[in-house]
Amino acid sequence: MADESATRLADAPVVAAVRRALRDAEGVWVVGGAVRDAALGREVADLDLAAAGDPGAVAKAIAAALGEHAFELSAEFGTWRVAAQKHGWQIDVTALRGEGIEEDLAARDFTIGAVAVPLGGEEPLDPHGGLADLAERRLRAVGAESFASDPLRLLRAARLAAEMDLEIEQGTLDLARACSARAADPAGERQLAELRQLLGGPDPLRGLRLLDELGITGVVLPELETLRGVEQGPNHHLDVYDHTVAVLEHTLEVEADLERFAGDRAAEVAALLDEPLADEMTRRTALRFGALFHDIAKPATKAERDGFVGFRGHDEVGAEVIGEICLRLRASRRLTQHLQGLARHHLRLGFLIPEMPLSRRRVHAYLRATDPVTVDVTLLTVADRLSARGAGPIASPEMVSAHLRLASEMIAAGLDWRREGPPPPLLRGDEIAAELGIDPGPELGEAVAELEAAQFAGEVTDRKGALQHLRR
Repeated sequence: MADESATRLADAPVVAAVRRALRDAEGVWVVGGAVRDAALGREVADLDLAAAGDPGAVAKAIAAALGEHAFELSAEFGTWRVAAQKHGWQIDVTALRGEGIEEDLAARDFTIGAVAVPLGGEEPLDPHGGLADLAERRLRAVGAESFASDPLRLLRAARLAAEMDLEIEQGTLDLARACSARAADPAGERQLAELRQLLGGPDPLRGLRLLDELGITGVVLPELETLRGVEQGPNHHLDVYDHTVAVLEHTLEVEADLERFAGDRAAEVAALLDEPLADEMTRRTALRFGALFHDIAKPATKAERDGFVGFRGHDEVGAEVIGEICLRLRASRRLTQHLQGLARHHLRLGFLIPEMPLSRRRVHAYLRATDPVTVDVTLLTVADRLSARGAGPIASPEMVSAHLRLASEMIAAGLDWRREGPPPPLLRGDEIAAELGIDPGPELGEAVAELEAAQFAGEVTDRKGALQHLRR
């Protein structure tokens, strides 16, 4: 490690704070990402420590000094975490694997993560040439058993190479391909964590290509693999798989140029996309997952009639398939429902194009149907429409332009709906039931919904008008 990198690591506030907390840093090493980030000139914010003693005791000592909380992250791997939220740090402490630090490094996944720097600040221990590999932008497995001992490293290889712009060394590629059938062996939540970082990273498109290169796409996401070679109708110039990748590519384009697609509401959309959603995932990353899954049921719903290829119901069936994928990956209910909503509603805006300009009632119907994913799914429809460049009518420049105009309007309406919600009801449900003689049930629900739509459209503005409207 160059002197500059060593200084950068030593001077990182999180490292200095941990040194002060532990005082006697004997038997504790900085490993993994922090060493790598320092060598790359990046800011060191999170810290991985390897401890020769009890990792829980080390973590608790750090937490006590920082006024934070320590908890056991994994009993299986002997890992504790200090979530230093007040400082914006995350510190993980793991027990050494083997008899000493050399054995621990030999058991790690890739050479760039198998470098240890004593917390006291001595020279780094780099028995596998990780710093040289990092300088050469190379991802290399530490040993021949790297993937066999933990198949999650197959996903991690694709994620790290995409995230850090590394080339996977040929021998490592060969090892990974030989072990690719085991890529789905790890627990679902561990797979989801890697996929989250891959899709949420700086180059998710390359990440997907690397999954293919390693031979694990069909193992981890078999539903995605079935999209290959599924031909579409005249509105599309690509098969379903390549169209899906194009939608992800255009999703990234939309993210990067929100002013073009959301106008003067771009800053609000950016803030929405950066909101935490679930499973350590922002809405931005969830939108990328939505792009990947939006047509996931097309193979199951493909039908050809009179020479026309269609996929009737692929939105609803897609929501069911996404439920199965999320169950396998042990995703939270909130994330599952969010992704299902993106699939279920991704066709809805396109059906409204012939009705432009929309009435207030039609706007209300769209907002009510798509809530709470209105803005997200509207952005997805933009990426979807930009990716359909066939000779069919919806791919015409006029239709694309109309779609983008309507999407911008609906994004604004969706943001307003998020902030304000539906109009305050002029009549409560019990009042409607008493006035109209309706018993609680579906008919009353229809009356409540009708009044909300009429209020949103400006058709009624007071209680008297509301009652007259409902009686009619």
